[in-house]
Amino acid sequence: MAEPSSKRPARPLALTLGEPAGIGPDITIAAWLRRRELDLPAFYLLGDEALIARRAKAIGADISIAAVDAGEVGAAFADALPVVATAERATAEPGKPDASSAPAALASIRQAVTDVREGRAAAVVTNPIAKSVLYRAGFRHPGHTEYLAELAAVDGRVPQPVMMLWSPRLAVVPVTIHVSLREALAQLTSELIVSTVRIVATELRSRFGITKPRIAVSGLNPHAGEDGSLGHEEQTIIAPALKLLRNDGIEARGPLPADTMFHEAARNTYDCAVCMYHDQALIPIKTVAFDDAVNVTLGLPFIRTSPDHGTAFDIAGTGKANPTSLIAALRLASRMAAATL
Repeated sequence: MAEPSSKRPARPLALTLGEPAGIGPDITIAAWLRRRELDLPAFYLLGDEALIARRAKAIGADISIAAVDAGEVGAAFADALPVVATAERATAEPGKPDASSAPAALASIRQAVTDVREGRAAAVVTNPIAKSVLYRAGFRHPGHTEYLAELAAVDGRVPQPVMMLWSPRLAVVPVTIHVSLREALAQLTSELIVSTVRIVATELRSRFGITKPRIAVSGLNPHAGEDGSLGHEEQTIIAPALKLLRNDGIEARGPLPADTMFHEAARNTYDCAVCMYHDQALIPIKTVAFDDAVNVTLGLPFIRTSPDHGTAFDIAGTGKANPTSLIAALRLASRMAAATL
């Protein structure tokens, strides 16, 4: 899987707080502490300075924190973790979400999107949220991806968000995202496959610098339907979509049996695998790239990346959280932003 340009954008990255009781604060602190060692791009955290100070103390991290405006990040980043305040304080203790969790997490996301759309940030990088906590507070979206699409709406038109999981060894996209398997089957249409693959092809060109993307498209059923004996969706839904895509000049190959798409030799033949439902795409990438996979939302008018893991309440505040995926998300967001310039 090719990587975007190694150049850097002039503007910093806007990093959201995520669930305040989760490991987002921990891995943010850990990433900043390695900024010089790893030559990380400048970023700032949108959240509560007091929460970050408490978490740094809890994990024994000796850091300086600077309360800044977004325009002051560049000067502060070398010597202090820049924190830009939102309107919501966060009082949750590690592993214990409270009434401040949902408002603080959502305010951080909203402000990050505003900052990037108004030119103060180059991209949005999101720390993990706890959807169950948000649901209890009335959140009505299946996840980050769908909420970001609503925030990206222009004149009431909501873009189609496409979830990509990216690593240097494998990139995958599920056509249907955060829905049950039964609902995924109901949602799957030729039109959805076509629109998803078109977005993937466009952004592989524009933000990853791949001139002619090679896209492998899975079947839905075992053995890609075995010529109809194990299901007809390959013949009635997927193959017609691929024909339209190839007529558009997109190199889309399939439908391929999902059980033979992800060994090393197969992965070397394509730039991205498009799969029909969530687990069909995410199980292979979390198997081969659990620590360094990055969640990327395509189809938005701005760049968004995220670590490919959850809030890990059980280790929040212990200093055991691994920042590798966040570091990969920061680096990828920076490279994508530079490639888009």
